[in-house]
Amino acid sequence: MTKVAVCAAVLLTVVSCSKAPAPDPAWAAEIEAWRARRSASLTSPDGWLTLVGLHWLEPGRHRVGSGDDAEIFLDHEGVPPHAFTLELTPDRRILLDPVPGSGLAVDGEPATPRPLASDRSGAPSLLTLGSLRMVVIQREDRFALRVRDPNSPVRANFQGLQYFPLDPRYRVEARLERYPTLKTVQVPTAQGPPQRMLAPGVVHFALRGRQLSLQPLISSAGDTSYFFVFRDATSGRETYGAGRFLDATAPPPGSEIVVLDFNRAYTPPCAFTPYATCPLPPPGNVLPIPVPAGEKGYGTH
Repeated sequence: MTKVAVCAAVLLTVVSCSKAPAPDPAWAAEIEAWRARRSASLTSPDGWLTLVGLHWLEPGRHRVGSGDDAEIFLDHEGVPPHAFTLELTPDRRILLDPVPGSGLAVDGEPATPRPLASDRSGAPSLLTLGSLRMVVIQREDRFALRVRDPNSPVRANFQGLQYFPLDPRYRVEARLERYPTLKTVQVPTAQGPPQRMLAPGVVHFALRGRQLSLQPLISSAGDTSYFFVFRDATSGRETYGAGRFLDATAPPPGSEIVVLDFNRAYTPPCAFTPYATCPLPPPGNVLPIPVPAGEKGYGTH
């Protein structure tokens, strides 16, 4: 098939054969700086690559350690057969009962029996045992013990992030159609219960000759940033199958303009580790076109 015929066939699917315009140097520098921050956060000693466990808690007591009788099994060097017990009480508190001499510490001090603060508090209690770092996370009405290890093989063997070439055509202005009031939505997750988030409306935009829309998410009414979870025709091929994330600045009062820069689209934590509770695209946040911008997929997970 000739080049002209190829382009004609591709144009039928609204894909342009034109070359991407040269990026503005200042904008390109911003993207490079963002990529550097993204990589530094991902590979930091407490980044997503250090996750080595996620243990959901049922009501009652849970023995934690390396012993065969442990309800929460930690197969890591230096972990005794029974290190501590966690109890999820009927009134939804998490109580810690450490085993004397286990080496467990809480917030840098030798562990003593106490209630633990979850990540919902904004300052979760940090448990340390050898190289392990543990916190209790809360997702809706469920609790889990999240375990990190800076020596994780995933972190040690990280191969770096790959990106599509910068393309200013994938930086677009969208128009926000606000809901009369903030809408509560149930967002599916990779594991754990669906998460309740707020949606301020729907953003409408044009991309690759198509009129499209996405629903942004926020955690509270005062958020100044919108969070998008979306899939497109690259998902499961060139990008992570479950979708990607994108952040955008929320418009100030009186404005409806939201800038969507898909060159900043990034891969969810669950692409790197099975121990993340990633939100998945809500209904309607699936784009019927490829968006070859931002991060590519990583590995085979």
